[in-house]
Amino acid sequence: MIQPGLARISRLLEYSSLTWRAVHVAGTNGKGSVCAYVSAMLHAANIKTGRFTSPHLIDRWDCITIEEKTISESRFRKAEDAVRVRNSVGEIRASEFELLTATAFELFTQEKVQVGVIEVGMGGRYDATNIIQHPLVTVITKIGKDHQLLLGTTIEEIASHKAGIIKPGAACIVDASNPESVLQLLEYTAREIGAKSFRRVPSECNQGSTDLQKFSAKDDLEPHQRINLGLAYWAALIAARQMNSAVTSRALLEATRTSVWPGRLQTLDTKALTGRREPVILDGAHNPQSAEVLGLYVRKRVRIDGGPVTWIIAVSVGKDLRDLLSHLFQPPDNIVAVEFGPVDGMPWVIPVNADSILEVARNLGVEGMLDNSCKDVLRSLQFAAKISTGNPIVICGSLYLVSDILRLLRDIG
Repeated sequence: MIQPGLARISRLLEYSSLTWRAVHVAGTNGKGSVCAYVSAMLHAANIKTGRFTSPHLIDRWDCITIEEKTISESRFRKAEDAVRVRNSVGEIRASEFELLTATAFELFTQEKVQVGVIEVGMGGRYDATNIIQHPLVTVITKIGKDHQLLLGTTIEEIASHKAGIIKPGAACIVDASNPESVLQLLEYTAREIGAKSFRRVPSECNQGSTDLQKFSAKDDLEPHQRINLGLAYWAALIAARQMNSAVTSRALLEATRTSVWPGRLQTLDTKALTGRREPVILDGAHNPQSAEVLGLYVRKRVRIDGGPVTWIIAVSVGKDLRDLLSHLFQPPDNIVAVEFGPVDGMPWVIPVNADSILEVARNLGVEGMLDNSCKDVLRSLQFAAKISTGNPIVICGSLYLVSDILRLLRDIG
């Protein structure tokens, strides 16, 4: 279960020397992409960089990278075992996420990382990652309504939790497309706490850097991708300068071309599994804000002449199904509702019943085929390929469904 608070992580790391600096990233959407960009940029600046993101996608250790490479299972398990012994001997009763965070932080120290790029798990103020006291930069991405039972029901309440990562003496960079009430709250917090600087990264291309403007204009990026790139660019540039790197702006930006962030508008080849020649889109959109972005992308770039899209959908319990799915479905679409499998280390995360997804689809006026007969992800994918008749297929609704799909593709080689 989720247990907010810093007492347990503090005890786990009480005698650990966290010798590295950090770029700490909070927000509702875009955190992972920003972390991936920043990590790639700092690596290009010849700064030894670690990255910790959540949740993991296939294996528990794939959320930890050193120098842009996933930590090996053997090194992960050795560090994790030591943390678990500490937890047991001290009767700390840490959560799985706290144990994972402590393991990542220990590995960064062992591997002599210079800068860790850290994604907040949930919220910010009471998140285990907020044990970081002296970050180089804090970043707050787009904020939306998610985890309301723990973070509050209004966008301002949720933002106040995210603002908890802002620290004295550290630069703070925020997504300027957030509501003005949120931006004012974040700026006030930064000023009161004594942040080194506060920068809003605009939605438009003009983000205060000629190189960034040219790069954004040249690459065919969606609006949210431009914002995330801008956030990452300024975070990496500020961090690199504080680490005495003379890397150029252009070198930082070029490094993002090789940055890979699975499950975000990812194109998959499923021919080996389904016989389908056309690519499939895989995206981790799992809240109304990210679903809105995905829906716009599909309408603009994927849907063919207003024709049907076949959606393979799974959603975690606790989400507002209608609010999420209304951004995606259109009347001619086909819906294949599935349920993701058990999540390693997070037994409390469970999928909604597939029947519930189809009920919402009917209420939204979907007239295409509605199916939940294939509980198995592989059979669902094969069924979707059959009924789509070459039209687009999009898989989304949950990062845990993304994990199941990527694991399936990995296992078939």
